[in-house]
Amino acid sequence: MPQTTFDIFRYQPDFSDESYRQSFDLEHESEFTILDAMLELQNEQDGSLAVRYSCRSAICGSCAVRVNGKTVLACMTQVEAVKEEFGCETVRVDPIGNFAPIKDLVVDMDPFWEKFKSVKPYLIPDGPPPEKERIVSKEAMQKIYNESKCILCAACYSECNSFAADPEFVGPAAFAWGYRFAGDERDGQRRARAKLYSGQHGIWDCTRCMYCNERCPKGVDPRDAIEKLGGIAFNEGISWGDPGARHAKAFLISMKTGGKLNETMLVPFTNPIKSQLDVPFALKMMKKGKAPSPIPHRIKRLSEVKKLIKNVKETI
Repeated sequence: MPQTTFDIFRYQPDFSDESYRQSFDLEHESEFTILDAMLELQNEQDGSLAVRYSCRSAICGSCAVRVNGKTVLACMTQVEAVKEEFGCETVRVDPIGNFAPIKDLVVDMDPFWEKFKSVKPYLIPDGPPPEKERIVSKEAMQKIYNESKCILCAACYSECNSFAADPEFVGPAAFAWGYRFAGDERDGQRRARAKLYSGQHGIWDCTRCMYCNERCPKGVDPRDAIEKLGGIAFNEGISWGDPGARHAKAFLISMKTGGKLNETMLVPFTNPIKSQLDVPFALKMMKKGKAPSPIPHRIKRLSEVKKLIKNVKETI
């Protein structure tokens, strides 16, 4: 049987305010998961080791941890696969990032649940419920299928750069659930939701690092949901109150008028007042050949770009 050294983050607040690391050697079955290993260590070597888990079937999302710096579900991650991926015999296990540890690998999830509740993750029909069941077409439900797969494991928050920089940022999983209902044809609050999600610490604060898509164990692609919510905000006319929204709007206008990004127009559109203070700096950049030409440009196949933009808009 293979043997692995586990380097585990430890935090025991009943005994010390300082965290530390502890190594364990474990001989285990070749198909052991990270969660299997943690429970074996807990049962056989140190009963004080704290780890959160429930279903052990990648459904509940409770057992998310960081393994060698990568956020995963412990119950669906094979120990030997980790060793092969990183070319090592030692597996490092940490609690998920961006949340305060309570004990060892268990973190305080209260901020996560508050953000989840803030997006109103439930249907709000427009008017009284129908007398009979409301049947929704398969095609309509397919639009929100991805977002419906979210198991609220918070792996996306563990990797989120926006959340790390701004703890008030609502965050990827919450917005995925937001789109699950904003995109549901039975919901009557599409505009109200677009306004809510476009507010402070909202969808426009996403840095588009794509780590949430990369780390999501269920393929929910939360960044895509945030992008869809941005599309809804545009369609509902809620897109000028935030610099991030104006930046996206400038990008769209640039593509529609010229067929490719005109970077010169992004700054004045994004922040019209502050951009005036940047004019001397911009002139210096142009003089040194470090700035794009301010002269408008048009590609030869602009009509095809416009058709693509129209088709994308109609699918939102």
